Amino acid sequence: MKYIATFGALVLAACAPVDGARDMPTGEAAGEAAPTLFVANKRGNTLSKIDLATGEEVLRRDSCENPHELATSPDGILVALACYGGTSVDLFRTDTLELQASIDLGENARPHGIVWVEEGAIYVTAEGRKSIFRVQNPASPDRELTEYPTGQEGSHMLAVAPDRRTAWTTDLGSKTATRIDLTGASTPLSVTVGEEPEGIALSPDGMTLWVSARGSDRAYALDPATMEIRQTVDTGRFPLRLAIRPQGDVAVTSNLRDGSLNVIDLASAEVIRTIAVSTPETAQERFQVTILWSDDGERIYVAETASNTVAEVDYASGKVLRRLPAGEGGDGLAILP
Repeated sequence: MKYIATFGALVLAACAPVDGARDMPTGEAAGEAAPTLFVANKRGNTLSKIDLATGEEVLRRDSCENPHELATSPDGILVALACYGGTSVDLFRTDTLELQASIDLGENARPHGIVWVEEGAIYVTAEGRKSIFRVQNPASPDRELTEYPTGQEGSHMLAVAPDRRTAWTTDLGSKTATRIDLTGASTPLSVTVGEEPEGIALSPDGMTLWVSARGSDRAYALDPATMEIRQTVDTGRFPLRLAIRPQGDVAVTSNLRDGSLNVIDLASAEVIRTIAVSTPETAQERFQVTILWSDDGERIYVAETASNTVAEVDYASGKVLRRLPAGEGGDGLAILP
């Protein structure tokens, strides 16, 4: 049975600015000194650009319906947006947020999790199609789309191996994590991982796949080859996401219902710290979702979708340094150093 389907360039290019751009200054262009944070505002259907030197939102433009996850290109010129309310991955310039291309993944795609790898390809889940896509040379008119079925309901988030031979998804509806052979040599391998697995990250050495199951209040360490669960870690309430620090020493879970971050030591698979981003009483007022590390591992950015803010947390002290304004329903995050 063939598990890979290759498509032609199913692309609608667009070079004009998006209608409805907010009348704000553009700030620093891509490649200049100040680091930049991009936020997908799922309720506002907009994309925000925040200057991290000043903490100001310097630009906001209309995007697509219900935008979720983001990824920046290796050269820093583009940011890719997964249009969860539709069927496309849209590419925007990082300096002006002008729409450059809209890559259609086909009927009922509902793209969500997205990774832009150093070789230039984009990997993205297509939840409505029970699959993931690889988009080779996404900014080129000669781009190529390859679809890899997972066979699971709600393939939501993903991780990709450094050698690009394997990818893994968390499948909310099927309560599984799935290993996908990107070479096509073997069929997908799915295992049950708690209730509503969503967060996923591969350790930097490639030896452990970490998954957070929001309905179980747990994180799991899996063998990435066999998908066997090695260790289970109790977390705070509703660990929506899991992100590994660039240094590879710890992971954090974003515990939506109690407003905390659990710091998990990857060597011992134990929670070693808990960081309060908000209190259990105010957690639902802020509703933290996506988490993102700064490249130097010194800051954690937490999207607070109910309060339209992004909390900037100092990892060493655990203090919330500031709350950055974004658009309505900020969720997906991407950072440009």
